[in-house]
This record gives sequence, structure tokens and C-alpha cells, in this order.
Amino acid sequence: MRVKILMILAGLAGLTIQPGQAANWMPIASNGSERIEIDQTRIARVGNGRMLAWSRLIFGREVQIGDSSLSYSAVEALNRYDCTSRRFATVKRIYLSGTKGVKQESVDSPVEIQAAPDSIDDKLLKEACKQIKPVEIAETAEAETVTNEILPRPIAEAPPKAMYADMRSSRDTRPAAIYPVEATPPAKIGLPSKEQLAAMAAAEKSPTPAPAHGAPPAEKPATPAAAHAAPSLPARASNSALKADTYTSYIRNTARTSRKKPAAETTAAANEAAHIHWSYEGDGAPANWAKLQPNYATCASGKRQSPIDIRDGIRVDLETIKFDYQISMFRIIDNGHTIQVNVGNGSSISLMGRQFELAQLHFHRPSEERVNGKAYDMVIHLVHKDMDNHLAVIAVLLEKGSEHPVIQTLWNNLPLEVNQDIAPTVPIDLNHLLPENRNYWTYMGSLTTPPCTEDVLWIVFKQPVQVSPEQLSIFSRLYRNNARPIQASNGRIVKESR
Repeated sequence: MRVKILMILAGLAGLTIQPGQAANWMPIASNGSERIEIDQTRIARVGNGRMLAWSRLIFGREVQIGDSSLSYSAVEALNRYDCTSRRFATVKRIYLSGTKGVKQESVDSPVEIQAAPDSIDDKLLKEACKQIKPVEIAETAEAETVTNEILPRPIAEAPPKAMYADMRSSRDTRPAAIYPVEATPPAKIGLPSKEQLAAMAAAEKSPTPAPAHGAPPAEKPATPAAAHAAPSLPARASNSALKADTYTSYIRNTARTSRKKPAAETTAAANEAAHIHWSYEGDGAPANWAKLQPNYATCASGKRQSPIDIRDGIRVDLETIKFDYQISMFRIIDNGHTIQVNVGNGSSISLMGRQFELAQLHFHRPSEERVNGKAYDMVIHLVHKDMDNHLAVIAVLLEKGSEHPVIQTLWNNLPLEVNQDIAPTVPIDLNHLLPENRNYWTYMGSLTTPPCTEDVLWIVFKQPVQVSPEQLSIFSRLYRNNARPIQASNGRIVKESR
């Protein structure tokens, strides 16, 4: 049954539009020459409360792909919508120059994203889900169906390597549906045939066998670990018709839930601390983090907290980390704790038989990690996450020296206000953030910000990267000290490349 549905879904992206089945693009939003549209002729039901639909972003100008001679003026995206949970995921993208296909890519690991109310993503979802009746959503809201199991999994299709990755991350002016694609005309991608739709309906009605004893549970919402990788951002008014007030970088698949507690469980101390936000000084300083919120308790009680003073490492032949970093567009935001750079999908590392996708990077001054008692001028933390919500953070130590070109590009685009995010028109090459020598220390630790969740794999490169005194000074004007103090190692093993 699963194989059958996967074959049908995989086939959706390659079906031809039948004669007479012309695209019917309906406008969703516009801003100057840019506009978002959805094709009303290519919306198909693929399960209880689930739809597939094509949308596109038209730029009104040519955008160059990296350093190549290729450019595009529009991007089409095939999105899968869950009308019950109001979540969506992109499964395919096409880049077009005029009507000519320039590049095509399939998303190897589609990530479901919550559509924020009144955002562009929400408007696209509502249009795609018009065929779904409210009573149908109510009936399926709590049901476990075959499509609920299958759809979040990667479609069995090897994606071509993108020239650069996903064009958006947090709160983009474009919907999460739109990203960078091998020459395939858009007319070759369309709706399934009547026979295929009938096969989908038949498959949907088939009973789903109960999971075998000991089978893995359905995918769980992301743990609080996502807070380090994706701190929540307050919604704000938008001046652009294309602004989506949501955080949607890779770790955006965190499901946020709110559950009221009985009044008896609410203590006076909790009420008093509720208005104090965590910070690096004052009442919200690291020494008080565990007292600010009940779920911050691990900040004080945890036995594998980060950062640590790295010393007495066991020198062994460590596995070489396989990097697959891309040239990527990015969004940069001052989130009140650091400067964070949300990067596009498509960059990853492979280690210990697992693949971790890069979601974002951010900075600390001085370095949170110490090496034999020494703190460096700054550090970059590159936050990665695998399919099972495990986090891996790579630390690149920064020391005073020559100017760093990628960091200069980031500083050139610094936001003017806290929680203001910027979407520059220039990409960055993430590979240039890494040192030439990839020897490293590694240990198991935690997030270095609340809720201080543990079971985080830490990788600290031994060779530092240089930044100029001016670049250090610029960050210091924003954050002179945003490093958590060193935590007890508690006998943890630290391994290092020999």
C-alpha cells in the first residue's frame, strides 16, 4: 500500500498537462513587480485532508544563479498541503527564465511547515484546500491515515544538485513555497490522470494495519532543542504585501502547542518570573535561567551542559566530516540575543551514518567554548538537524587577523533594529566559513541557551578562522558579551583528531 501511494505521489511531479488543460494562474499577493500566484488547474487531492498544488513567484526581473551564466525570472513550486493541521511542505521546484525551464530540483527531505495566520503561505494553503469541507477536516483531525504516515517521508526521487539552495528562510517576503531547478518546461508538470486519482482514492479507503509491536511511533514534534536553532520571533506588522510573519528555516517544522495548566499548578514564583526574559546579564542572566520558566530547569540540573573548557581530549582517528554546503541566499536578523543568519535548504553534513541539514548560524562574543582555559575573540555556531530531530552544532572559533569576506557580507546587511530581518539579494558561499584544516574536538552537550536541552552533538574545529579587528568591533557594539559561562564537564569524554 505504501509503495503504491509513493509511486503515485512521485508520479505527480512528472505528469504532462493534458490537451486543453492550460494553466490558470490566480493572483494571491503582489508587491511592485513581484507577485505570487497559484495554478487552479493543478490542484489535486492526495489523501484525507491533503492536497497538492503548484504556485509560483514572478520577480519581474532576471536573477542570476550564483556565478553561473544562468538566470531566472520566476520560480514554480509543487507543494503538499495538510488542510487539517494547516501545514505544508515543498516537494519540487522549477526555475524559469520567461517560459523556458532553467533548472529543476526535487526536495529530498520535504519539511512540513506551519502556515502562520494571514501570511502568504496561509493564503496559498486556503486556496489549495478549498475543495476540503470543514466537516472532513473535523473528521480527520485526530485520525492516523496512510497518507499521514507516508507524506512526511522523502519522495523516492534523487534530486539534482542545486546551483544554490532554498531562497528563503525566516519570515521571507516570498512564501515558503518558492525556492531555486534542470531544464524541464513547466508544461510537463501537471495534474494526475483520472485513473491515478481513482487509484489514490482506492488506496485511501483501504484499511491501515495496526503498527507491529515495537514499531517506531509516528514522527513527534520537534523537541525544545529547536529553540536554539529557531528562536521564536514576535509577529510584527508588514509594509510589504508579500511579507510572511513566520519563522520558516529548516528547524521550522517544530509544532508549537499551548496547553493551559490548572491554577493550582501555577506558583507565585512562576508568575513573578514570567515577565523576565532570559538574557546574559541582570535578572535574566545565565545563573537565573533555570528559575525563569519550568522548562528551563535543565539549565541548572543537567549533567551534560554546554559550553565546556575543552581539555584532556582522547586523541584518536576521528571520522572525516563530509560537507555538502551550497551557495545560498540568506536572511539575517538581530533576535535580541545574537545576530542570526537563516540559510536555505540544501546544505548538510554527513557524520556517523547520519545526515544533518544546516538550518542557521549565529555568533557569540567571546567564544563560548574554551580550549585549555583560552577563550577566542568570537565563535560561529552552525546549527544542523537530522530527520529524527537530533542536533549537531559545529563551532568555528574566530580570532583577530585579516578581514573575512563572508562575515563582511553579513555585516553589510545588519538589521537596524532588533527583530528586523533583512533579505539581501546577494548569496553567500557557506564553505568559506570553514577552516582549511578540518580536525576537531567532539563531545555530547546541550544547547547554550534556554531551555538548555541536552543530547546535542558538538563539533569544535581546532583551527580558528580570522576576522578583522573592525569586524570584531562591529559585533561588539551590538553584543559585547553574549556567551554562556563554562559548565562542568562531569567526566564527559572529549575526543579529538590526532
